Amino acid sequence: MKCVDDFRLKLGNKELVPIVVGGMGVNISTAELALEAARLGGIGHISDAMIQDVADKRFNTTFVKDKTKFYKLNIPKTDKSIVQFDLGLVAEATELHVAATMAAKRGDGMIFVNCMEKLTMNAPRETLRVRMASALDAGIDGITLSAGLHLGSFALIEDHPRFRDAQLGIIVSSVRALQIFLKKNAKHDRLPDFIVVEGPLAGGHLGFGMDWAQYDLATIIADIRQYLEAEHLTIPLIAAGGIFTGTDAVGFLENGSAAIQVATRFTAASECGLPDSVKQEYLKASEEDIEVNTISPTGYPMRMLKSSPSIGSGIRPGCESYGYLLDSKGNCAYITAYNRELALHPGISLKNVSVPDKTCLCTHMSNFNCWTCGQYAYRLKDTTLRQADGSYQILSAEHIFKDYQFSVDNKIALPAPLTSS
Repeated sequence: MKCVDDFRLKLGNKELVPIVVGGMGVNISTAELALEAARLGGIGHISDAMIQDVADKRFNTTFVKDKTKFYKLNIPKTDKSIVQFDLGLVAEATELHVAATMAAKRGDGMIFVNCMEKLTMNAPRETLRVRMASALDAGIDGITLSAGLHLGSFALIEDHPRFRDAQLGIIVSSVRALQIFLKKNAKHDRLPDFIVVEGPLAGGHLGFGMDWAQYDLATIIADIRQYLEAEHLTIPLIAAGGIFTGTDAVGFLENGSAAIQVATRFTAASECGLPDSVKQEYLKASEEDIEVNTISPTGYPMRMLKSSPSIGSGIRPGCESYGYLLDSKGNCAYITAYNRELALHPGISLKNVSVPDKTCLCTHMSNFNCWTCGQYAYRLKDTTLRQADGSYQILSAEHIFKDYQFSVDNKIALPAPLTSS
């Protein structure tokens, strides 16, 4: 009976354990988590979501504080069009985060940065260019293009000296999305080095509508494989979304996937950036506690725990401090929803405002109050031990990684019980 370790992912001149830890933002996929994946021979992701906030927490910088101070007079205003990011500071924060991570890398694996197109930052092209170029400058092994079609992303970094030697990949959820991406970028004479095929059971933002349950990851991968073969293209496919055991992973590897991408199980890892109290919320969740909703201002459906404090919250938009979802005209769906609720309830205390249909994703992600997860998060309790006080034992990233790597027959390796001193 085969296990994941019987397979290898070939990228460039590397042969890797075919396990990719997905890029969970904001700093949920920490540098420590990515470094463990790389040390063990796989691929780890950091995310550049809200990179200045992440840098402040990691390096005690003051990017967010300084930006808030600079735009403080605009806080009570509904028009956020003037709230811009200093591109030099975006580059500085990115290089700090990426360079420190790469300097600490050990082992034979790789570290990628997850770069979301939907982080429009009130200047979509300019900020995206800086984020990608700065990550390349700082030595990142590769970039995974996510949360969008990225039709112009290759063009933004085509003149970068590492454009052809860094690993560049795209996340898609349909063969159609891949076709559009390849057609648009054909003029750059540069194929993606890998394709992450993300199915409907993934965590966080989904590449589907609210009819997500009608789709199936294996079918999507088969469609994409057929298309690539017809076009005589050899690009490794990485299956993602709902792969909970090593046996699940082997099923995809035996059917043509070059690797698997996993994330939800690593939310319960000690190296994950979620506070331990939030990890316990994930570990105790039942199937009924998981929902797909439309509260994200990005316009994408999003899977999360129903108990997430972000749901129904009516905090004042934090654009002056953050503003990562402002479009090129300074608009955000949460601002619109928030102002609508104020207009509908004149005289209401600001602390009592509730916005049921959208959320201030920036502020809530910064405070770890938006608890995104994969569909099988309710199975997390089956991967660990319950302790005498009712809490669940937190696992190491190494334990979870190796369970994926070596487990067979749908088994999950439980950790050794903690011993009291």
